[in-house]
Amino acid sequence: MIAVLGGLGAAGAWALTTMCYSRATRTLAPASVLALVMVVGLAVTAPLVAAVGVPDALDDEALGLLVIAGSTNVAGLLLVVSALRIGKVGVVAPLVSTEGAIAAVLAVVAGEAVEPGAGATLAVIVAGIALASIGRDELDEGAVARKQTRAALLAMAAALAFGTSLYATGRVSDELPLVWALIPARVIGVLAVALPLLATRRLAVTRDALPFVVLAGIAEVVGFAFFALGARDGIAISAVLASQFGVVAAIAAFFLFGERLTRAQRAGVAAIAVGVAALTWIQA
Repeated sequence: MIAVLGGLGAAGAWALTTMCYSRATRTLAPASVLALVMVVGLAVTAPLVAAVGVPDALDDEALGLLVIAGSTNVAGLLLVVSALRIGKVGVVAPLVSTEGAIAAVLAVVAGEAVEPGAGATLAVIVAGIALASIGRDELDEGAVARKQTRAALLAMAAALAFGTSLYATGRVSDELPLVWALIPARVIGVLAVALPLLATRRLAVTRDALPFVVLAGIAEVVGFAFFALGARDGIAISAVLASQFGVVAAIAAFFLFGERLTRAQRAGVAAIAVGVAALTWIQA
């Protein structure tokens, strides 16, 4: 049940993050958005890491997993922020949410056992995510359609990066204190993105974007905390449920931003809802 609750908690937090990214990129370049989010995240997690101290289990394998988790997370965030700058939330978010399926496949390939009933339910959820990913508006033409295509390609690349990050985070969360699973991406993001932008005086911030990047930075950390906690009970289940953030964000964009859902997306949302209910019952 912890895997279910952790995955659902991550989904809610990351849906909020996605909405904040979408608003922040209206006035800021993707690199600046990512840099500021990483700075906020580091400010939140660094004191916790200092309080916990360096764990005895931080060996070469754990350190390698932390580097993989952090670097792929930063790469995925840069890709998704770039996609949201030119594409619709309803197109980008469900595609990015296939990260959970990618992480689940990696976990199963690595030998994680999944109950037959849970496996079938996960398949239903993945199918729903695939349907929800079919979000191209039939009225999009010309330059608009090309932007949506580029956004979709960026989103799929982000999903691959995030799937790898989720799997590595889930692996390392078994061995280290929870906060140590959260810090790598923030450190790498600040060193590789924020500091170079600051040094070249290209780091920008606007009054309109500031609340969104602060909220995104906090929600990003909360989402990973939920996922890392759930992954201790089962990486595959927690990852697939966390991937619901794309559907939640697409629905929110429909109500808040007027973005329309296609019939396929509506069918996907329904399939995911049924799958989650069934998986919760099985795990309980």
